[in-house]
Amino acid sequence: MGSEAIGWFSSFVLVLTIANQVYKQWRSGTSKGVSKWLFVGQITASTGFTIYSVLVDNWVFVVTNALMLLSALVGIVIVMKHRRAERRASRHVPAPSGASPARA
Repeated sequence: MGSEAIGWFSSFVLVLTIANQVYKQWRSGTSKGVSKWLFVGQITASTGFTIYSVLVDNWVFVVTNALMLLSALVGIVIVMKHRRAERRASRHVPAPSGASPARA
């Protein structure tokens, strides 16, 4: 049971760390400097590792990788939401005073 306890504790620390980072990203209201490809890679890897963990019957890794997959899905949704909001905001930025409108 000692090795299982180490595995579950390590899983808890990893998931808590990643969840805290995703929460900070959501709370900050911006995803500047965060690549969507980070989450695409994490989704791909976590899906593969979850399937593998089921196949080798390792429940510590099944749970850990499933939670990491969930955090990656939440993370990419936040990035997409922030990027959409940034695009909308940039379309509604008024031209500086005294500037002439752009020609088509």
